[in-house]
Amino acid sequence: MLVLASTSVYRRELLARLRLPFETFAPNVDETPLSGEPPYATALRLARAKAQAAVSSHPSALIIGSDQVADLDGTRLDKPGNRARAEQQLQDASGREVVFHTAVTLLEAATGHMREKVVPTRVKFRALTHSTISAYLDAEQPYDCAGSAKSEGLGIALLEQIHGDDPTALIGLPLIAVVSLLRDAGFSTP
Repeated sequence: MLVLASTSVYRRELLARLRLPFETFAPNVDETPLSGEPPYATALRLARAKAQAAVSSHPSALIIGSDQVADLDGTRLDKPGNRARAEQQLQDASGREVVFHTAVTLLEAATGHMREKVVPTRVKFRALTHSTISAYLDAEQPYDCAGSAKSEGLGIALLEQIHGDDPTALIGLPLIAVVSLLRDAGFSTP
């Protein structure tokens, strides 16, 4: 059995692209960063914690945990949650590069064996005016996305460049890494 330890609609839609049967599990993990913890390390720790949270209810499953942390010069950009924070994040990112660290953990619940990977995606934002930011937030309301820009939607218009090894990593689940980890675990993929 394959389990996605996430309540994210984006991750569920991405994993469904692989046409593999899976269940979802709500991990309810505290996502507070640890003091002094680098953004990539936060993403990896949370991906592990989400996978581990599903073990007791899925003791024989392969469990996928994933997390993404946006990093602007070492400062973590969380999910903004509201318009004011989203405006501030986009103003801060204007004309600058943000690195989105997307971590994925594949946990074999029966053995406790973990396979994992962190996939960075470097995103260069265009210089954004207040009116551009305001119009974008009116149209998309990306308050549940780290960094406040949905690249799979209208947020792509805010970007100048994207550099990364896996286009799905930026959306929240690096499918190239997921397929590789599943194959390493002996799980048959298309």
